[in-house]
Amino acid sequence: MAATAIYDGSMSYFDVLGVPHAYRLTPETQQSETTVVFVHGWLLSQGYWQPVIDRLNPDFQCLSYDLRGFGESSQGLAGRSPVTATHLSNDPTPFSLEAYAQDLGALLAALDLNSVWLVGHSLGGSVALWAAKLFPQRVQGVVCVNAGGGMYLPDEFARFRQAGQQVVRWRPPWLKAVPLINRAFASMMVHKPLALHWGEQRLTDLLAADAAAAQGVLLESTTEAEVHRLPQVVASLEQPAYFVAGAQDPVMETKYVQHLASFHPLFDSSEGNVAVLPECGHMAMVEQPEALANIIRQHLSTAVGPSQNACAKDSVMQ
Repeated sequence: MAATAIYDGSMSYFDVLGVPHAYRLTPETQQSETTVVFVHGWLLSQGYWQPVIDRLNPDFQCLSYDLRGFGESSQGLAGRSPVTATHLSNDPTPFSLEAYAQDLGALLAALDLNSVWLVGHSLGGSVALWAAKLFPQRVQGVVCVNAGGGMYLPDEFARFRQAGQQVVRWRPPWLKAVPLINRAFASMMVHKPLALHWGEQRLTDLLAADAAAAQGVLLESTTEAEVHRLPQVVASLEQPAYFVAGAQDPVMETKYVQHLASFHPLFDSSEGNVAVLPECGHMAMVEQPEALANIIRQHLSTAVGPSQNACAKDSVMQ
């Protein structure tokens, strides 16, 4: 695998056949040998995970990164073919969920991370599930946040794809100058408006996203075949898989989260594998970071060794 890691201040980059991917990796901790890896959603970037990372970092090493074509990982795609720019140059579907999971596998290998839990938001949840299937020797478990599906509704998916493509095509740079535009973006898909700086970040990420990547992953992840394949991926996992829904999520309703979660054996366990956060829309990591961090910590506490388990449970009780 042609992958190298390059340190650049607080942000680092790993290179897969010429495409730099931006990431941040916190120092190792004495409390746990597990690294928690955060995967963001469509038209977003790694920064939205910071409120959760701040709460987990004292006990767990944390890794966040920008998906290929998004955030700062979009810079390496400028002026080149999105297909030949990836390690999947011979793959006819370079923007499939499996392709993005392969990117994640390359990152884990480059950083020599051999025991990780994946936490994925929305699209990132699907990528995380695929990565767990492809790299079971590295991935110990998955937490999907505002992520579900596995149920193909032709009319709804057609409207979603059409709206998404329009968003990608119509992104004039002067949007940043529109009065109160950050307020509008801070109110999208959430239960209550976020702080304005999150609205500014969402606008920045929208404008920065590579058009081919943004449209490609939108279309390839929402085909009927891909939608029906995701439950098969969940059912095949030997690792634990948990799901977190927002009670007021207008994008991924709780019933769709529960539907996908139901294909994993833990769904029928005494505690189940779905948690629903009250007063939460589609951005749980910034709407309810404390509650989400506690859920992640609790799941990890049941999966680590006895000495680590005691430490993690103490942190949950604080």
